[in-house]
Amino acid sequence: MRMILALVAVLYSAAAFAQTDTPMVGDKPLVQVKPKGASKGTKEAAAKGKPEAAAPKGKPQSTAVRLQACLDVDDGTKDRLNCYDGVIPPQPKPKPAKAKGVADCRFFKEEDERLACFNGFAESIPKLPKN
Repeated sequence: MRMILALVAVLYSAAAFAQTDTPMVGDKPLVQVKPKGASKGTKEAAAKGKPEAAAPKGKPQSTAVRLQACLDVDDGTKDRLNCYDGVIPPQPKPKPAKAKGVADCRFFKEEDERLACFNGFAESIPKLPKN
């Protein structure tokens, strides 16, 4: 009986000692990494009225779904272009080639050309069923 009590005491003390220190990687303590975008709150974006900010928190939306959400904003407005630019940030080039895909629209410098390019591709995307 004493042997069993001694064994139990040793095991419990070993478990207690194992939990006192934080895990180490080399000579630095292990830290938890936040997921991308965790520092940016969606409340700020929602306050600005951007439709892409209304995404459900559980599952990230695809680019196609976010571009289609921009179609809900009035056509030909700066707000719709800002919505598209939120999905695919602009990277203007002096002489962009003809856009072969929606991602190529970001290279247009003129806002009207970029908006027309995004509209053409966003309207041609087949509607996905809502789950």
